[in-house]
Amino acid sequence: MPSLDEAYDRRTFTERNPRRVAGGLAVGAAGAIAVLAAILLVAVGGDAVAAKAQAGVLAGLGIPALLLSVVFVLPASTRKRVGVVAGSALTVVGVWLFWHAYPGRWTRTADSMAFETVMLYAVGAAVALWFVFSALATFRLRNNPAGTVELEVVRHGETKTVEVSRDRYRDIVSDGGDVSQVIEELEK
Repeated sequence: MPSLDEAYDRRTFTERNPRRVAGGLAVGAAGAIAVLAAILLVAVGGDAVAAKAQAGVLAGLGIPALLLSVVFVLPASTRKRVGVVAGSALTVVGVWLFWHAYPGRWTRTADSMAFETVMLYAVGAAVALWFVFSALATFRLRNNPAGTVELEVVRHGETKTVEVSRDRYRDIVSDGGDVSQVIEELEK
């Protein structure tokens, strides 16, 4: 059986595209910088209304960028990536509404748009976060053997080492059969 070091070795894990990982890290770094810039802008900003508006846009775009970066770095399914992109698109529409509503139509007006804007952003963030959590919950690197798998089968006090290809291992393990059936399959 491969050690943890071998299981997590970057050279043996071939399902990740290096350009996708680099792009995801760049989007995540840009999102983190945007959130930090928003915090600094509010803390140091001179004109309070303009600084809050710009900080709201920066933070509002930085958070979905961080969520997007997670699913592009992990080997997530296309459905999960599309879900995060759709949720992030809703948050971008929420940021656009914020930019047009703040401060004139934000609160304390007859035609306030604060509730609609916040709800749209929250729904988009919830959808994106759901798919990020789904991608994290289904990510199993250790159970994805690279190359061959060595299994030690102990039967009647006799130890036998069996080497199986990754595809054959998946076929045997994924059918959910009885343990004795799996051992018989391996010994063939």
